[in-house]
Amino acid sequence: MRRFQERHHADGGRRRVGPFDRESAGVEEETAPKGRVLRFAERRGWRWLGRVLQVQRRYGELRGNNLAASVTMQSFLSLFPLLLLVVAVLGFVSARSGTDVAARIVGQLGLSGDAADAIRDAVEAAERSRRASSVVGLLGLTWSSLGLVAALQYAFDQVWQVEDRGAKDKAFGLLWLGGAGILFVGAAGATTALRWLPGALAPLGVLVTTAVTFGLWLWTSKVLPNVDVGWRPLVPGAILGTLGLEVLKVVGAYWVPRAVASSSELYGTIGVVFAVLAWLLLFGKLVVYAAVLDVVLYEGKRGTKRATVELPDHSMVADEVTRSGRSELSARR
Repeated sequence: MRRFQERHHADGGRRRVGPFDRESAGVEEETAPKGRVLRFAERRGWRWLGRVLQVQRRYGELRGNNLAASVTMQSFLSLFPLLLLVVAVLGFVSARSGTDVAARIVGQLGLSGDAADAIRDAVEAAERSRRASSVVGLLGLTWSSLGLVAALQYAFDQVWQVEDRGAKDKAFGLLWLGGAGILFVGAAGATTALRWLPGALAPLGVLVTTAVTFGLWLWTSKVLPNVDVGWRPLVPGAILGTLGLEVLKVVGAYWVPRAVASSSELYGTIGVVFAVLAWLLLFGKLVVYAAVLDVVLYEGKRGTKRATVELPDHSMVADEVTRSGRSELSARR
């Protein structure tokens, strides 16, 4: 397979990357399936299809699945302090109202067996420890959110092929959290105000939610990576992320409850974890794909620059390396 050669050139090694570029799309032979697809796209003038091939090739070169797994794990860990806050709220609601909160949750999620028992036990525990869980949850949520932010920063930096900021990344993480908090508070205020409007204007709520998601995605792409390319090159990834997340929400609303119910019957309480992890893995892949889209389109406008990469001098070393800095022959071994 052709690999991205990173060598030093006196002129800087800049290269324009068109939508039908064979090397960027990973086309080995014109008669191969990928080569045929690229030729078909070129004949039709479908630039978007050429970019799709480039995005997929880049995702594989950067070990996108590994990056997505890192985001998935940190997202999963950040759920626990968030659940503490939810437990605190449930505790206050359940203790001060006559509503059977546990029964409503079980009914809405369609749970049964061990999963339903786990929900009932959690609500009962919440009523006993609602005050402590609210304080611990707030502190834990802030700390674990920085862990999630660090995973996002690592993923974005790997896609843009830049080093991290070191200790400064924590400060940028707090900046991101502050901006995200402002967006959520503004969205909550707008949603509350829309409830006073006539029912015919209800679709405005969907527009507000979509706009907030887009703004959060754009804010994330701008603040977290250690690169400054302006706002406009980040718009395509934000659009993909927004649309993809809306699809995941719909899928989650229908699939997650059923997956939780079926998994809990087969594996017990741990089945809930499997279902949640599966959804979060899709979210992690969406994050990486959105970032890769921004980079590929940015290279299409600004080009690429080849640089020197040092490798251990062993018998399997080669001049050609992948985007991840691995030697081509070593990668095949």
